[in-house]
Amino acid sequence: MIDDIERRDALLAAAAGTAAVAGSYLVTGWSPSFVVRPVDRVIVDLTPGPIVTAAIETVGDAGHLLHVAMAIATAIGLFGAVSFVGRRLADRVGSRPLAGVATGAGAWLLAAGLTGEPALAIGPALPAAAVVAIGDGPIASADGSSTSVDSARRRTLGAVAGALGFVVSSVGGRRALATEDDPLAGAPRSAGAESRIRDLGSASLELESDDLHGLVSPIDGFYNVDISEFDPEVTTEEWSLTFTGETGAERTVAFDDLIDRPVEHRAISLRCVGEPLNGRKLDTAVWTGTPIRPLLESVDPSGDCDCAMLHGADGYYVQFPVEVLADGFLAWGMNGRELPPSHGHPVRVLIPGHWGETNVKWLTEIELLETEEEGYWEERGWEGTGEVETVAKLWEEGITDLPDGRIELAGHAYAGTRGIDRVEVSTDGGESWTDATLSEPLADEDVWRQWRHVFEPDGTHEVVVRATDGTGTLQTHERSDPSPTGASGWVRRTVGG
Repeated sequence: MIDDIERRDALLAAAAGTAAVAGSYLVTGWSPSFVVRPVDRVIVDLTPGPIVTAAIETVGDAGHLLHVAMAIATAIGLFGAVSFVGRRLADRVGSRPLAGVATGAGAWLLAAGLTGEPALAIGPALPAAAVVAIGDGPIASADGSSTSVDSARRRTLGAVAGALGFVVSSVGGRRALATEDDPLAGAPRSAGAESRIRDLGSASLELESDDLHGLVSPIDGFYNVDISEFDPEVTTEEWSLTFTGETGAERTVAFDDLIDRPVEHRAISLRCVGEPLNGRKLDTAVWTGTPIRPLLESVDPSGDCDCAMLHGADGYYVQFPVEVLADGFLAWGMNGRELPPSHGHPVRVLIPGHWGETNVKWLTEIELLETEEEGYWEERGWEGTGEVETVAKLWEEGITDLPDGRIELAGHAYAGTRGIDRVEVSTDGGESWTDATLSEPLADEDVWRQWRHVFEPDGTHEVVVRATDGTGTLQTHERSDPSPTGASGWVRRTVGG
């Protein structure tokens, strides 16, 4: 009998917790108001740096899925615990109907406390209360008859089945509520962006591969890395950028003021410090925005100010020298469109030639400092605020069998603001080298180039690619892992056979 009670308690708690999370999702969707979001944030913040690094290097993007799964399971456990307490309170009072009421009230308090949204907290409260009300009740009558035991089991299983059905309905209902409107309207003052995109298109190489994109990455294919799975929701009306710290005068810039400043359209490449050597986190877009130097000079930084800490609305922060920041760019447009929420809408910063982690999304504050402080990833053992390593990529879609039996090899090479001067290809494991054909150089200082090489195979070949940057420095041969300063080495692939 005790085992039956424990199993029933566990099932009802899990069912109530699951229904609560599903109810929150139905009301809020995958937004910062979803009850899983604050739990996810705590897990991300408390996970030790070595574990974060190990996850990035061993499971890659799946690491995000793991911590979201942990956050969902934790949220279910929290709401399940609330239902358990509610039912025990009802037992003490001797009123079975109180179990559902107490669970609903407790779930509402928990959700409101987690999200700060009392109205939306009704979403998880009602289904949790309903599950407990349906499934709760004495597990046996006074004389211990099996009829009452069977009835209690049926109630419990019915509540569990109802909770699972509610989960399915919530997911389907949320999809039905989703709008089909394109969230990417034209970026303010973006005239000229399309012309820059066409310039890059005309500079791209003619390739046989239909899958390897040119010099401009499509927005939906541009890599994306954040500290959380939940993007901040910041409107242009709400957004502002504040300069604080060691300044002659603090200053706050509103969005309308920002877009009235001189506008530029820059092709800029971004590479993630956490990607493997031949990873897919390297992309380029044409960004619409304004230089940051005039704004920085307008706040009269202190002569003792050596570095700046940039803060994003998602809680991310990164520190690097002020002289590096001064060459930065505040972007509100991407490929002639508004910045998507996932890429920092309404405004992000772009720092030429540096690893992607310096390019803070949802930028809200620039804090000028006299002494260095560690940023988010530095606190977790990374040192990714320096200049990017030179790399020549050879992805799977860049290997194409031609109708005449030859093989086309193609890819991208990037060295930050140093530029790419040369790409060499070896088809014999590095014994001999041939210069690849390069795309036309662009006027933009921080952008990749395409390369192409065609050869006649005679079996299996170990292909190696390497690049020389604009200073004449050959890409380092020594291989290193992404942690702590970014992956390096020559890309190798087995081709043919």
